[in-house]
Amino acid sequence: MKTLTKENLSFYICEDDVSVVMTSTEITIGDPEVLIFGESSSEDTVLHEGVTPPADWLCGNYTYDGTTWALNPDWVVPPEPEVPEAEE
Repeated sequence: MKTLTKENLSFYICEDDVSVVMTSTEITIGDPEVLIFGESSSEDTVLHEGVTPPADWLCGNYTYDGTTWALNPDWVVPPEPEVPEAEE
């Protein structure tokens, strides 16, 4: 697996065979592109390859320093989306 980190915060994971292209203006995932991170770049993001993320990994709930995964103490569980009540 691969993970993208910003200030050690893991915000994306993908399989090793998925293309990740990092430039000074953006990061693209897939070939053809399936995702573009326009707010991240090679200037502020690190790509770690050959990693094994924790089984309960979610975007932002772990940090990764290149060796060790750790729970992010500032992570808050996102609220459940509100489901509108069905009209009768």
